[in-house]
Amino acid sequence: MLPTVHTMTPQQILAMREAAHGATRILKVMANEDRLLLLCQMVDSEKCVSDFEALLDIRQPTLSQQLTVLRKEGLVNTRRDGKRIYYSLASAEVQQLLEVLYALYCPIDLKETSDAN
Repeated sequence: MLPTVHTMTPQQILAMREAAHGATRILKVMANEDRLLLLCQMVDSEKCVSDFEALLDIRQPTLSQQLTVLRKEGLVNTRRDGKRIYYSLASAEVQQLLEVLYALYCPIDLKETSDAN
């Protein structure tokens, strides 16, 4: 059971406020359909822009813009291999949050689908 505000010390309330700030920052970034779709594609493995173009119906200028937001906000890491830049999830927290969203909202079991191929 979570503690209520009435049973929390001022230090705990401050810590909760700081945690809420971090959570809201991540949720605001994820609250864009294109960015959420991009993040979902990185759950299993890193991807480059051409991978995203093949998987999603998002045009290249939009892809670049949204990937820049994800990188600047610290939700994804990048790795260069020649001319290609690969994107991957930056933290276990982002991975876990996406897995919860999958469980609640994804209409298909993506893990089963990828295992079948």
